[in-house]
Amino acid sequence: MHRIQHTDRGWQLPGIANLHSHAFQRAMAGMAERQGDPNDSFWTWRETMYAMAARFTPEQLRAVAAQLYVEMLEAGYTSVCEFHYLHHRPDGGFYDDRAVMSQALIDAARDTGIRLTLLPVLYMTGGFDGRALSERQQRFGHSVDDYLLLLDSLRGHENELLKIGCALHSLRAVPEDAMRDVLVALPSNSRIHIHIAEQMAEVEDSIQVRGARPVRWLLDHADVDARWTLVHATHLEEGEVQGIAKSGATVAICTTTEGNLGDGFFPMRDYLDAAGRWGVGSDSHASVSPVEELRWLEYGQRLRAQRRNIASSEALPSVGDTLLQGVWRSAAASTGFDVTDVIVLDADAPALIGATSSDIADRWLFAGNRNVVKEVIVAGRQVVGEGRHVKRDTVLADYRSAITRLLAD
Repeated sequence: MHRIQHTDRGWQLPGIANLHSHAFQRAMAGMAERQGDPNDSFWTWRETMYAMAARFTPEQLRAVAAQLYVEMLEAGYTSVCEFHYLHHRPDGGFYDDRAVMSQALIDAARDTGIRLTLLPVLYMTGGFDGRALSERQQRFGHSVDDYLLLLDSLRGHENELLKIGCALHSLRAVPEDAMRDVLVALPSNSRIHIHIAEQMAEVEDSIQVRGARPVRWLLDHADVDARWTLVHATHLEEGEVQGIAKSGATVAICTTTEGNLGDGFFPMRDYLDAAGRWGVGSDSHASVSPVEELRWLEYGQRLRAQRRNIASSEALPSVGDTLLQGVWRSAAASTGFDVTDVIVLDADAPALIGATSSDIADRWLFAGNRNVVKEVIVAGRQVVGEGRHVKRDTVLADYRSAITRLLAD
């Protein structure tokens, strides 16, 4: 059934779920685009990220996250899964309120009106070999017991706009026994997210230390089901593609970040053929646009295959419809919100003049770069009107102050 309707206000459709976000990284977008190493990669980019992560206070995190969430809402995202590992003081010491950094994100989401699935991250080791966290990673770390206490303390805050889930940073950062202990302790309906198979170095280390590729190992050692979201899962073999699809898990594809970091191409056509569940995330926020995530997901596949219209099929010939149906299908499983919020596209925007129900999805995703989101309604409340968030100016003023301080340190 087509889920885009033409109304007197414009083209109305369900909002988009952003399945993967590191809010603090919005502050460093565009700041790692100069060569520091002839073999620049994710691993060299990570050094810039660590330097930025060390600077944040709770107040600065709230300001940066609020600005990010305003940008998301104006672009058509109505919910976000926040993969949050900036837990402690820069030296790794606990704040007096151990949930203060989590609360900063909760406050930013509440103030801007976006639905938030907060995913506090368990981060314990610096590699598959079990080495201790480096000095730069200390503010990310938890013991299993402290981590479960954090989750318990946050669940009491859940409401119609807030869900608390679980994030395991990655197989390299969470030992097998710790993963098992956490999974046993979680509520049965908890959403579980994990970074996996983003980089070939990660895949090779997993084979060397655990004797299997990371996705294969996870499928063999955990009860992966529809509660799980596998972030990136870029480097897959055929059996892993089929295994994820069969499990009911969702893959969170973060095209603009994966492109920015040179990660590689997700095997999209094979995964669609396996009827796998998938969605998109803006991750490091090199871009904050579902249009760009979906457009470049398709374009990357075209470049790889050297042909057009990769996501289309005989049953659903429109690429745009295929992509939007995909993100809508995965939203509830990844976010925990079984609701539909609304965005309205401006029917008078040049790219949409004369659009029909059969081509509106393609026109929105593949016709230019002007943002055509006119209105956004979340939980019955209008948070964007005439393309502007209702708190844009005040949020921007706080963001400007926070960024000025961050960059001056």
